Amino acid sequence: MAKTIVGLFEDVNVAHTVVQELIDAGVDRNKISIVANDAKGEYKHYRADGSSAAEGAGAGAVGGGVLGGVLGLLVGVGALAIPGIGPVLAAGPLAAALGTAGASTLVGAGVGAATGGLIGGLIGLGIPEEDANMYAEGVRRGSTLVTAQVADNMADRAATIMQREGTVDLDAEGASWRQSGWQGFDVNAKPYSTSEIESFRASRPKATTARVEKQSRNLNQDEAVLPVIEEELKVGKRQVQRGGVRVHTSIEEKPVEEQVSLHRETVNVERRPVDRPVSDADRTAFKEQSFELTETEEEAVVSKQARVIEEVVVNKQAEEHTETVRDSVRRQDVHVHEQGNERAVNASGYDAYDTDFRRHFQTSYANSGYTYDQYAPTYRYGYNLASSDRTRGKDWDAIQADARRTWEERNPGTWEQFKDSIRYAWDRARGGR
Repeated sequence: MAKTIVGLFEDVNVAHTVVQELIDAGVDRNKISIVANDAKGEYKHYRADGSSAAEGAGAGAVGGGVLGGVLGLLVGVGALAIPGIGPVLAAGPLAAALGTAGASTLVGAGVGAATGGLIGGLIGLGIPEEDANMYAEGVRRGSTLVTAQVADNMADRAATIMQREGTVDLDAEGASWRQSGWQGFDVNAKPYSTSEIESFRASRPKATTARVEKQSRNLNQDEAVLPVIEEELKVGKRQVQRGGVRVHTSIEEKPVEEQVSLHRETVNVERRPVDRPVSDADRTAFKEQSFELTETEEEAVVSKQARVIEEVVVNKQAEEHTETVRDSVRRQDVHVHEQGNERAVNASGYDAYDTDFRRHFQTSYANSGYTYDQYAPTYRYGYNLASSDRTRGKDWDAIQADARRTWEERNPGTWEQFKDSIRYAWDRARGGR
């Protein structure tokens, strides 16, 4: 078995040192790849032997002094353009994967286009797609990528060589990119200019540890490990503002009227003509005297008293309700198809029953409107039930309820439709029927 060791470096000088040390440590040079961003156009004149063409002799000290010796050690050197990244210099197996297998002669005469993309080349080396996206973005932002396929006994040594000052901390870089809105490498994006790349390098924090991918791959290609991946739906909760009530008070005036009865006293002076002699009743004759009478009048006095005539109560009511969330999840399965009429005699595990399950599908469900590939997960589920330690020694009636619950969690409402094929696979794997 072989492992793929990957490192991303801040500049080509560090990458050159890493490549040289890997070769000195005994790593097969035919298994080493390098991809260097060439936004400045320094490497486009390089030949396969690591020397530059005449018109490119003055490309610069960085290109001639650093990569000249390294490129003479690696195979498949090519100057090309990668969608989303722009011009790069690539060497080794990655160069071939990027569409430059014919770049062993002079490449200065023309620049090829890597239609497969860097991500495809990395996935071909066993790198997970998520990490391949980040490595491609790193090259796009001016870093230099180095990969090496090594045997198990060389993996630790190669990883130690990769972990040096100048190695890009891919986890920290990826987190920083995502904070700025990056969602993945985009082959249709415009390549960064030299000034933008220099800005990225200036703002990049120094790495303390290197991220090294170790993917198991068979050196002679007799074995491949293919993962079966299934998404799981997780539903959480978050609080969102749906609306509310804004309450405020205001003051207004309006005219009012009230009737009030007022009392008034006035002094009335009246002179009446009289012709009679003075009598005893006229005791005040020829005496000076005075009288005062006061006039009074009531007037309205206004006062106000505030009274509470109504109350407005504002509060919140909380209630719980259940909401059904519907979505879809993806599953990446691995399908094995027979070649020829006979299966190998050493077939084991689920593959040993594949022919039987296909025959059962053709007999029972060929007219159901489904394909065998759509029914295959039901057979595999039944087989896995029979192979589980939890069901050992139990019959179908004892495990059916638990099997149904687990199936319905992943495939709601489909147990009745598929339970017969699941039961068939259970019986066959247990030696029944």
